[in-house]
Amino acid sequence: MVLNAASADKKLRRMALEIAERNEGVKEMFIIGIKENGIYIANKIEEYLQPHFAGKLKTIALTINKKKPNEVILSEEVSMENKLILLVDDVANSGKTMLYALRPLLLKFPGQIQTLALVERTHKMYPIALNYVGLSVSTTKKETIVVTVEDGNITGAFLKI
Repeated sequence: MVLNAASADKKLRRMALEIAERNEGVKEMFIIGIKENGIYIANKIEEYLQPHFAGKLKTIALTINKKKPNEVILSEEVSMENKLILLVDDVANSGKTMLYALRPLLLKFPGQIQTLALVERTHKMYPIALNYVGLSVSTTKKETIVVTVEDGNITGAFLKI
């Protein structure tokens, strides 16, 4: 296990404070969670960010087939023009999922896009830099990181061989 429930929660709270500090004065932020686990992390970030962020927050789910990411679907259509978008996933591996998730978001002409992952692996193959990282883990390419969720709460993350 690389993160238990308590340490994952502590990292989410820390990242929420960091987001609030970096984005002081921002009037509106869309938090977009990549399904499946990214939306749970996005919901927690919104919950922890709310007391520290003066602007408006809205969380939206993004559905993408991670194996063949040719179609990206948002849970609702909203105007994101000149707004801040925070794209959230559970684990950043190669950067491919986030890169493909960004493609339709760019067509909405956001003012800024930031990225967050609870766990980052060190196997980037695509030019995605994360703005917020809970934990960075060096793994072999044969190993994977799995984030577990129960009733909408992050219960941990473990290394799978």
